[in-house]
Amino acid sequence: MKLGLHLSNFTWSAGAPGLGRRLAEVASTAEAAGYDRISVMDHVWQIAVNGEPEEPMLEAYTALGYLAAHTSRVSLLTLVTGVTYRDPGLLAKQISTLDVLSGGRAWLGIGAAWNGEESAGLGLFFPPTAERFERLEETLQICLQMWTDNEGPYAGKHYQLGRTLNSPQPLSRPHPPILIGGSGERKTLRFVAKYAQSCNLFPGPELDHKLDVLRQHCENEGRDYDSIEKTATYRIDLDKLTVDQILAELKELADKGIQVAHGRVYGVDELSRLELIGREIIPAAAEF
Repeated sequence: MKLGLHLSNFTWSAGAPGLGRRLAEVASTAEAAGYDRISVMDHVWQIAVNGEPEEPMLEAYTALGYLAAHTSRVSLLTLVTGVTYRDPGLLAKQISTLDVLSGGRAWLGIGAAWNGEESAGLGLFFPPTAERFERLEETLQICLQMWTDNEGPYAGKHYQLGRTLNSPQPLSRPHPPILIGGSGERKTLRFVAKYAQSCNLFPGPELDHKLDVLRQHCENEGRDYDSIEKTATYRIDLDKLTVDQILAELKELADKGIQVAHGRVYGVDELSRLELIGREIIPAAAEF
């Protein structure tokens, strides 16, 4: 199993004046510790599971560009982009730019979006659920077209692009990997089987069932189930759990087929926590 570092909380002791410096230190420390990837949320307000809406939250792609400049090896992605926050042509361009400037380390992490509260607050487009899923599929199709030599138009129900020109093209081949977040059985996991290289699920009693659903969608789509990377979010709280307890939980996820744990590290701005994880958890988890 590999570990990713998921940055979902920026309420750090340095405050806003020191946030940039500390973010660079967190990223470089995580890379040196052996993390495989670094992800950020695509939210403009903090979400309830992590804190209050008023707590600091960085815009995702500005943050990823900054992280690209302060790392050299780790993959970079959102976990995950809300499909309605950016028009798909612009989103494909953002991922392409990140991939070129990072030397081929960008992923497209994407989902159907869910946070109506922040969208209403800042006037972001937020259509009903069914439409968001329609837009998700069209966005996947547009990104995949823009990451080819096909510069022709795209005509969908919600998006019409006159010319899908994208220069420069991403360095990643055949294109930046696509991770779809969410566990909806009828649409999200079907989209994973049809379009994605990776999925992100939640640990819990339904995980085995969700993986079975994905396996069935793969059979329906003629897709090799094993070709899709399975990931899960996982909170690492070194104040409440011992290293052995954390490893036991990661081993349980690995036994279910999870290949990457996107770790939300409590107190991540204390760099010693990342260093400890690099010494005692990442090498052990690699054996799972």
